[in-house]
Amino acid sequence: MTTSALPAFVSGRRVPNIWDLAAILCVLGLLILVARAADSTLAPLPAETTIHLGLSYLPYYALRTTLRMFVALLVSIVFTLIVAPLAAKSRRLGLILIPALDILQSVPILGFLSFTVLFFLNLFPGRVLGAELAAVFAIFTSQAWNMTFSFYQSLTTVPRDLDEASRAFQLSIWQRFWRLEVPFAMPGLVFNTMLSMSGGWFFVVASEAVTVGNTTFLLPGIGSYVSVALSHSDLGAVIAAIIAMLVVILIYDQLLFRPLVAWSAKFRFEMTSGGEAPDPWVLSVLRRTHLLQMAGEAIGDLANAAGGWRMRLPLTRPTGKSGKPSRVVDGLWFGFVLLLVAFAVWHIVAFVAAFITLGALAHVVLLGFYTLLRVTAALVIVTLVWVPIGVWIGLRPRWARLIQPAAQFLAAFPANLLFPIVVIVLVRFALDPNIWLTPLMIVGTQWYVLFNVVAGASAFPGDLKEASANLGIRGLLWWRRVILPGIFPYYVTGALTASGAAWNSSIVAEVASWGHTTLRAAGLGSYIAEQTSAGNSAGIVLGVVVMTSFVLVINRVLWRPLHAYAVRRLTF
Repeated sequence: MTTSALPAFVSGRRVPNIWDLAAILCVLGLLILVARAADSTLAPLPAETTIHLGLSYLPYYALRTTLRMFVALLVSIVFTLIVAPLAAKSRRLGLILIPALDILQSVPILGFLSFTVLFFLNLFPGRVLGAELAAVFAIFTSQAWNMTFSFYQSLTTVPRDLDEASRAFQLSIWQRFWRLEVPFAMPGLVFNTMLSMSGGWFFVVASEAVTVGNTTFLLPGIGSYVSVALSHSDLGAVIAAIIAMLVVILIYDQLLFRPLVAWSAKFRFEMTSGGEAPDPWVLSVLRRTHLLQMAGEAIGDLANAAGGWRMRLPLTRPTGKSGKPSRVVDGLWFGFVLLLVAFAVWHIVAFVAAFITLGALAHVVLLGFYTLLRVTAALVIVTLVWVPIGVWIGLRPRWARLIQPAAQFLAAFPANLLFPIVVIVLVRFALDPNIWLTPLMIVGTQWYVLFNVVAGASAFPGDLKEASANLGIRGLLWWRRVILPGIFPYYVTGALTASGAAWNSSIVAEVASWGHTTLRAAGLGSYIAEQTSAGNSAGIVLGVVVMTSFVLVINRVLWRPLHAYAVRRLTF
């Protein structure tokens, strides 16, 4: 019998080799670590948790935090793949989902924790799992909105020629989604997934502190480790936490995100062949294995078959007999939406009015304008600095691969870790916190713009780059006519999520503590943080509602028209 007649799994190319053994050992080790971390979630909820600042505890804390963040990331991916298509394809659902996303991304993480902790704790009474789910949900709220807006932006800017080709081939809605829209969105979605992972680190301190009544339960993790280190003014522990974060980020960057970026590059939309970038070492190792490669091929064949399933779904844009949207159905739908909004507003006003006076409301609105000034200043600075840098990085894949882990680490760097430096400098030089705490807001805002601009420049079609080079378009004309229109949809997505993140991060940026010294800037963020510490539910609701109102008005007046302009005029 010849070798070619043998089944594939016993042929010489498919016999397990040393690379299979190494890969399987790594997978088994990872599963053991995950099982160890997950096992503790079923333990009884203690009355008080002690967070040790010894270095020997830090690896376990890092494992617990990383596991929470990846669970939240998986939930965010599922949320994105469901909500973004509904908002992009259904005009009526979009009227609800897009404003809802605007509201949700502007609600501070403390606002979510204040009203969701009891729900999750009651799901698993007396168990750590309830507190873990509350923390995972809080991390989810710092990840999902950015990914959803990125996917929504891609779905609404699919090139016309690709759209026409899918219709010419009579692809079903299901096939169009998996064969066209998801691949087209993949480069930007991968970059925003990395950013969302980093965004989870930014709020990890708040997410791992679960408060029930007058009791605060600290979940073992890097966030609670940092919180205790800051309260004890232990600079050595803060530095150790920074190093642990860097190690964790480098590990999952090498093992996960770097291969994902290389894989997503094949979905770039361009008419000319680009330069082949070398594969990351993880992909090279996996391609040398036999068993894992067979498993990957089987999964790929299954996914390909599922994506090609000619499943018939209902029309995403309900129409009347004339092919135009039914005005009667639109009227009923809009009336239903208005009733829901009126019902929610009535309940909120009734709850807040029982505890808040008009004078307190005016004061909180004034605080909102103070925070608005900081958000505006942060966005202007971020745009002027990071758009040119992001374009330069995105157009140079080699540099993008080198800078990627550093950018992830900087994006993940919690503003809390800068408190020692900020507090010492502001106290030493008697600086005004209302001005000089603003850079803390930039720390959590700038990366949304940078990652989206890098994604846009990386996805910029090679044929357009070659055409502009052949025509000799350079300098300011190249920026105005070539690259800025090309990255504009990505920039709008980044700026929109950066705006929401800036409002959200104000709860961290407007209050800086180091030991017994606390500096506060007048604004909504510090107000919500203060009301949360005091356990004042009415004050928390008032602060969140005012912040949400500011964000909704800004998005309606500025970001949504810009996004519509990008969809209408600036698609390839």
